[in-house]
Formats: sequence, C-alpha cells, structure tokens
Amino acid sequence: MEPAELPPEERAKKAKEICFDLLAARPRTVEELRQTLRRKGFDDDTIETLLGKLDRAGLVNDAEFAEMWVKARHAGQGLSRTALVAELRRKGVDDEIATQAAGEVDREAEEQRARELVRKRLGSLGNVDEQTAIRRLLGFLGRKGYPQGLAYTVIRDELREFGAESSLLDDATID
Repeated sequence: MEPAELPPEERAKKAKEICFDLLAARPRTVEELRQTLRRKGFDDDTIETLLGKLDRAGLVNDAEFAEMWVKARHAGQGLSRTALVAELRRKGVDDEIATQAAGEVDREAEEQRARELVRKRLGSLGNVDEQTAIRRLLGFLGRKGYPQGLAYTVIRDELREFGAESSLLDDATID
C-alpha cells in the first residue's frame, strides 16, 4: 500500500519506522532521511513533521554527523579535507557545517595521513620505474582530494625515504 493511501496516523508511523531503521544502521543527515522518505512516496507535510520531531529529540544532528563522518573517513579512507567537504555536501550537510567539521583535520594531520598512504602504496610499486610510480601516487592522492603541492612534497620525501636514487620531483615547482 502506498503511503498516500494510508490514514495520516498510519502514514506517520510508517515514516517513523523507516527513519528508525535507517538510523539504527548508522547516523544519517536530515537530507538523507528526507530523500529516502520522498523516494518511498511520503508527502512533504509528513516528512517535515517527522524530521522536526527527530531533530528536537536529538536523533538527527547534521553537525554531529559531519564530525563523526570526518573522523571516520579521514582515518579509514585517508580522505583530505577537500574530499571530506565534498562528501558531506553530497549528503546534504550545509556548507558551513561541512567546512567546520573538515577543519578539525589540521594541515599536519592531513600531511601525516598522506605520508601513511604513500608509504603503504610504495610497497606495491617496487617493480615500476620512478616516473610511473610518481604518476600513480599523484593520481592516488589526487583521487583522495589532496592538493597537488602537498602530494608532490609528500611523494618526493617518501621516495627518498624508500631509497629512490633520484627523484624526478626534485625540480618540480610546488605551489
């Protein structure tokens, strides 16, 4: 039965069940819940009433979600601040909240994580020439959202540590 065909009380109950099931799996943004309920055919009045109640009850909080997301994705996936902000925006988090949450990852932590990622990846690049290794590492860090200047610096330093005889990045201009 479609939500529109249900009496208002049943419709609200069904929407609440859906939200609770989603929130039981992992925290969600208000926009994620809104989009899910819309896809399932709930009307805007039912959606907004329920989301307001969930917000007042403290069950959805985009700022807390963003903070948790940043910690998990930076540590687990090694994403840069730029990539984290982009992910949060796609999840419907306000720009200001997303930027503030990603700001919790300082430049030092971002650089350290980039170094860890490069060190881990270097082991699997032992059989390729330096130019290919650099290209692959730059692409790898680029897909994780790291700025090009930081990527060059980290890769150059880590190649030296890894024992590369020369580095093609020594003469590269870094912004």
